[in-house]
Amino acid sequence: MADIMKDGPVNPVKIQDNTFRDGHQSIYATRMRTEDMLPIAEQMDEMGFWAMEVWGGATFDTMHRFLGEDPWERPKVLKKYIKKTPFTMLLRGQNLVGYRNYADDVVRAFVDKSCEVGIDIFRVFDALNDIRNFETCVERIKANKKHFEGVICYSLTEPRMGGDVFNLDYYIKMAKSLEAMGVDSICIKDMAGIVSPYDIYTLVTELKKITKVPLHLHTHYTSGMASMTYIKAIEAGIDIVDTCLAPYALRTSMPAIEPLVVTLQGTKRDTGLDVRKLIALGAHLEKIAPKYQKHLATNKLSLIDAGVLAHQIPGGMISNLVSQLKEMNALDRLNEVYAEIPRTRKDAGTPPLVTPTSQIVGVQAVMNVVAGRYKMVNNQFADLVYGLYGKTPTPIDPEISKVVLKRHKRGQTPVTGRPADYLEPEMEANKQKIGDLAKTEEDLLVYSLYPATGEQYLKWKYGIEPMPESVKPPAAPEAKAK
Repeated sequence: MADIMKDGPVNPVKIQDNTFRDGHQSIYATRMRTEDMLPIAEQMDEMGFWAMEVWGGATFDTMHRFLGEDPWERPKVLKKYIKKTPFTMLLRGQNLVGYRNYADDVVRAFVDKSCEVGIDIFRVFDALNDIRNFETCVERIKANKKHFEGVICYSLTEPRMGGDVFNLDYYIKMAKSLEAMGVDSICIKDMAGIVSPYDIYTLVTELKKITKVPLHLHTHYTSGMASMTYIKAIEAGIDIVDTCLAPYALRTSMPAIEPLVVTLQGTKRDTGLDVRKLIALGAHLEKIAPKYQKHLATNKLSLIDAGVLAHQIPGGMISNLVSQLKEMNALDRLNEVYAEIPRTRKDAGTPPLVTPTSQIVGVQAVMNVVAGRYKMVNNQFADLVYGLYGKTPTPIDPEISKVVLKRHKRGQTPVTGRPADYLEPEMEANKQKIGDLAKTEEDLLVYSLYPATGEQYLKWKYGIEPMPESVKPPAAPEAKAK
């Protein structure tokens, strides 16, 4: 019997390291400071990773709000130490690194500046898998001769892949659409950690039949399936997988790199990475762990969330729901909210549950439970139903639309065009609003993405207001006398 892991040509699995971005975002609320990355940056560069994810996602928001750091400086500083390994960022399409769609002029300026500060690979996704929300980003990525990795957001309508929405045909059509846009690679992005091992084997096998571009798999350990999923994806021929160094792996993060390297040794998919050197890098993360320990979730014993196998709700979405219900003194109604989420999601056109749609659906589901179905409607949910986020995977029931949009400020008839076509240019108006406080284009972009917190950060940055002690980096410990 043929051994699929030993017979045939050598084809090493490529590894993207996510330690400096999604790793600490997943387990430490994105609080890792740039200064704590530098001691191992040069050694990371020597590992032989396909790429390192260092930016995007929540980093931009967290850095300026909670760390008092200029988000634009991180890739610039890291580039001084990491000179061989390409930098990846996670970009939410027309949402960029925020929570709404921005006008095309903001998107163009942001992507151009990101290329300038050192981003080489742009992983672009849209929460609705509406590739019209990729168009402006992609035009600038290509103009700057950078790598465009198009994303398929993985979701389910049943416990396993299939059903009438998120089935094999859906993902194949999405891959073909991305290839038509000129992707350099395609990423299957499983943000909730819900893709099962045999489903990924089927999906990768079938995608390999219809596209020649490299396939990249991103998943989270949330459900406990991720390492098994990687092995089956690798057997099926996946080209690249995302991992983290062990201290920043597992929980709601990615699988750990070290056991995967050893598992693949001696096979045709051997990564070629040195496990001893990887373990040494992890020792640095253990050393600095006390600094970030307060951000680690310690409210339960289990390292996985077995519940996600049943309700398919991403971990970050659950924490938001709990927080919202606590504020309303209604935490006892959490199970009702779990039951309501699939109904609200279906009403909204069955969007994948990823930022920002997970928050939008979650907030509305809470309102539906506490106040009665659609007695109160949050503005973002109304915008989603109105069409301002794009085309939903399934049509929205006209009766639901009528109820939700009854008092919507934009109108009662949903729009069907590319969402950004309904947005006026923003950069010039923002420049007038912020005035001399924004001294560079980078400052202006911080303000454009986050007007309230961005303005506050610029006041700290230029000494107009003192930076709170809670935001300042901790003082270095005094040297002990010898």
